[in-house]
Amino acid sequence: MILLVVGADRVDAGKTTFSVGLLERTGAVGYKPRAGNDYWFDHDDCRRALSAGRLYGKDAKRLATAEGRSREPERLNPVHRLWRPTPGGGTGLLGKSDREFVVDRVGRADDPTFVRNATAKIPDDVADALPLEDVISVETVDEFNEVAERRYVPAFEELAAEIESTDVAVVESYGDIAQPLQSLDPAAISAVAAVEPSCVRIYPGDRYCRACEIASSSPKDGAIEKRVPDVLEYLDPLERVRLPPLSGDKRRDPAAIADAYDDAYDVLLDAAGTV
Repeated sequence: MILLVVGADRVDAGKTTFSVGLLERTGAVGYKPRAGNDYWFDHDDCRRALSAGRLYGKDAKRLATAEGRSREPERLNPVHRLWRPTPGGGTGLLGKSDREFVVDRVGRADDPTFVRNATAKIPDDVADALPLEDVISVETVDEFNEVAERRYVPAFEELAAEIESTDVAVVESYGDIAQPLQSLDPAAISAVAAVEPSCVRIYPGDRYCRACEIASSSPKDGAIEKRVPDVLEYLDPLERVRLPPLSGDKRRDPAAIADAYDDAYDVLLDAAGTV
C-alpha cells in the first residue's frame, strides 16, 4: 500500500509534518524521492549536512527520524538539489526565477554521483565539504536532460521498485508537484492526501492518477511535470478535513502530530481501504 502526500500550496504546505504523523500512525516506511534546499535561506540545514561531507535536507531527516528504522536521510531521498539565489536576479539554468541550482546529489549509496551547474559558482565551503573530484558538469538544459537519462532515471527506477515491494509506504512529494516519481506504478498508489495550510483533501489513488494523465504540464527541472493545483481541477475530494495549527513543540513530536491529525488519517486510510 502506497500513501502519497502532495502539496496543494507551493511553499510550506505542511507535507512533511503531515507525513511525519502518518508514519507514526501507520508504522510505514517513508520516502522523499526528490528534495532540495537553498544555500542562503536554509543555511543552517546546509551546514549541518555539509559538516559531515553530505548533502540532504531537513525534510528527509525528519522522515527518517519519524519512521524509526535508523536509516540515513539519503536512503529515503535519492536526489537532493542545492539551490542558491541568482546573483543580480534573473533566471537560473533550469528556469527558476531568482535562483539557480548549484549541485545535485544523485544516488543513495555511500558513493553518490554529484552533478553541478557549470554556469553557477559553487560556494567554497560546499566545494570543500563534498567529494566533487568526479563531478559531472552541465551547462545547458539539453546536457542536464542527457545526464538525467543516464543517472537520475535509474536511481528513481530502483527506488520505485523498492517502494512497490514495501507493505506500507508513505511517499512525500516536493513543492507542488503532483507525481514525485514518474516510474512508480500508478496502480500501486492506494490514496492521496493533498495538503495545504489548515486543510487536507483526500482522494482515491486511481482517480488521482487518472487526473494526472489529463492535467496540463509545466516545464520544470528539465522535464515536464504536473502541478497539484492543475490536477485537482479535475477532481472532487472524498472529503476535506481541517488541520489544526500546531506549535513548534508539537511539530517536533510525531505522536503529537498523529493525535492532532487523527481525523484526517482516518479518512485517508479509509480511502486506501484499510479501515
